[in-house]
Amino acid sequence: METITALLDKIYADTFPQAARERLLRHIAAARDATKLPRKAHWDEQDVVLITYADQFREADVPTLQSFSRFYQQHLQSTFPLVHLLPFFPYSSDDGFSVIDYHQVNPLCGDWPDVARLHQETRLMFDFVCNHMSAHSAWFKHYLALDPGWDDFFISMPPATDLSGVTRPRTSPLLTPFEMANGEMRFIWTTFSADQIDLNFGNPEVLIRMVEVLLDYLQKGADYVRLDAVGYMWKTPGTRCIHLEKTHLLVKLFRAIADTVAPGTVIITETNVPHKDNVSYFGDGHDEAQMVYQFSLPPLVLHAIHSGSGRALRQWAGALEPGKGGTTFFNFLASHDGIGLNPARGILSETEIVALVRDLALEGALVSYKNNPDGTTSPYEINVTYLDALNHQNDDDQTRLRRFLLAHAILLSFPGVPAIYVQSILGSRNDYEGVKAAGHNRAINRQKFDLKTIEAALADSSGLRHAIYTRLSQLIQLRTRQAAFHPDNPMTLYDSDNALLVLRRHEPQQTDSGLLCVFNLSGKTVETMLPEARLFQDVVTEKRVDGTQPLTLDAWQFVWLRS
Repeated sequence: METITALLDKIYADTFPQAARERLLRHIAAARDATKLPRKAHWDEQDVVLITYADQFREADVPTLQSFSRFYQQHLQSTFPLVHLLPFFPYSSDDGFSVIDYHQVNPLCGDWPDVARLHQETRLMFDFVCNHMSAHSAWFKHYLALDPGWDDFFISMPPATDLSGVTRPRTSPLLTPFEMANGEMRFIWTTFSADQIDLNFGNPEVLIRMVEVLLDYLQKGADYVRLDAVGYMWKTPGTRCIHLEKTHLLVKLFRAIADTVAPGTVIITETNVPHKDNVSYFGDGHDEAQMVYQFSLPPLVLHAIHSGSGRALRQWAGALEPGKGGTTFFNFLASHDGIGLNPARGILSETEIVALVRDLALEGALVSYKNNPDGTTSPYEINVTYLDALNHQNDDDQTRLRRFLLAHAILLSFPGVPAIYVQSILGSRNDYEGVKAAGHNRAINRQKFDLKTIEAALADSSGLRHAIYTRLSQLIQLRTRQAAFHPDNPMTLYDSDNALLVLRRHEPQQTDSGLLCVFNLSGKTVETMLPEARLFQDVVTEKRVDGTQPLTLDAWQFVWLRS
């Protein structure tokens, strides 16, 4: 408890009443004594995460968690030992990220026993939506009603306050007007939307309430806890209001609490920002997040395959700092959000980013924008399924499959724990009807399915969904059997033709062992000499490869070579 107490002192100094502090510490101690579910001690090459909604598959009159559980056991369990359930709580917007009640399960999805039954089949990641909550929540209703004890739970500002320097991920107003019970109009801080009200962590009572949420998730068995939009938690007008020192201290506090209550729990931060800011959430390697989302990987892999050049991807990857066992990356290509562009800034030129956005928009992708402090707007993310992002509208299915598998082979080869979005394993295309129905761009990659319909599509051996599901599942399962792909194992990047990406994943204490991975990023046949003149076997095809002779790779082909 000493670490927790010291962090409270740093964050709040003498503004945290002693009685409230003792109450918080009692809650933590009680949760520590009550939490019995064990966690895996560390990550390894067998850890691959499925990202999915709890209501992804639907049947009439059946809680969706029960439908998902059956689908998971039949189609996904042999591939994914860990499932990230996107927010499964009652919500009012943003497909779950505007939480009405942190402690309840959305009745459409089921109840906590349904979550517990799924947890018997797989490890689980929960979302801790810690920056904001729904305007329809009981907490905000208490605030609007001016009920005693709720006045400082949210942040109000005079509308004339100069907040031009605040970093914005949206073009919506930062302050939203709400009428109070006495007729007063207050302008409330809303980073993401008028329905997502930012919490005021400067109020110790807000911290106590949110720690209670975290403790609830730990007691219910969350193996990973994802801190959503965590970079915005602390607000100080006159600053950028992102990545502030006290935000980092709050993450350290959540980590210390998880370590105390449920050792082995992985805290993972979601910060869709440039790489340098993203990795700052590792702290000193032992006191903050164990994992950070590798947000630069999706746009860089996409750019590499679109341009047929691995130059930018190779230069960036070659500078990645190894985790040294205490931290690692959460690698992904697609998620419930779009493909973020900020993490590519400083790696790709603005000209390259604008060109990528333009080319994808011409192929049917949607683009979301953000406000800049100078009053201009910039593209913030590309809204598209990763399958359609990689391909042209007139491509044949075989070409789509080759590019898609190439991209995921790169993902599976990088140091870290890989995560696959459910729409990717299902081979989904852009859902334009979903965009029309939801009224926002991100719905293009959030399609929900009738259970029998999607099972029939996966069983159709002539369809693209079947091909992607089958081939990608096989590739992931193959990856989990390669000790070289342990998240902590180092990576070496080799100089090569720009059309290629060549890397080695080493096994511990054996610099010349492991897997040599070669990826042809282009649509042309490429011939190259391997960096080592020895005999190899491609673990994907089981074919022999003579390293003393030129290796020929067809368009978008890759090999994983073991000597």
